[in-house]
Amino acid sequence: MAGEYKTRQREQILAFLMQCGDRHLSAEEVAAHMKEQGNPVGKSTVYRYLDKLVEQGLVRKYYLQAGQGACYQYWEDGKSCREHFHLKCTGCGKLIHVECNYLDEVALHLLEHHGFSVDNTKTVLYGFCKECMEKRKGADVCQENG
Repeated sequence: MAGEYKTRQREQILAFLMQCGDRHLSAEEVAAHMKEQGNPVGKSTVYRYLDKLVEQGLVRKYYLQAGQGACYQYWEDGKSCREHFHLKCTGCGKLIHVECNYLDEVALHLLEHHGFSVDNTKTVLYGFCKECMEKRKGADVCQENG
C-alpha cells in the first residue's frame, strides 16, 4: 500500500496470521502470541492493526457467533475461504472448513433458481461436530438409565 506506514508490530501480527494459514484467530490470541514472542502489545493496538490489515484486504474479519468478538484470518488473495463453507460447532466452538461438491451444488441452485449468490466467505452453518454429537448421545443414554 503506497504511503502506508509499516511498523514492526504490524509486520509481526501479519506474519503470525500468515503462519497460521486458514486458522481463525481472536485478537486475544494474537496479543498472547505477541507477548510469548517477547513483544507485548496492548489489545487496542492489536485491534487497530487488525482493522488496518482488514481495510487493506490482507486479513478477513469474521463474526462466528452472536455476542462473541470477531476472529481474523490471513486472506491470501481471498482464495482460502472463498472456496469452501464453514461449519461451527455450537458444542465445543470448533470451526470446520468444508469443501463439498454438494454444498457447491446448493449454492449454484440458489443462484440459478432463486437469483441469490452465496458468499462462502461469510457462510457459517451451525450445529454439532461428530465428537460433540457422540458426547450428547452418551449423555442421553446416561439420563435414560438414571
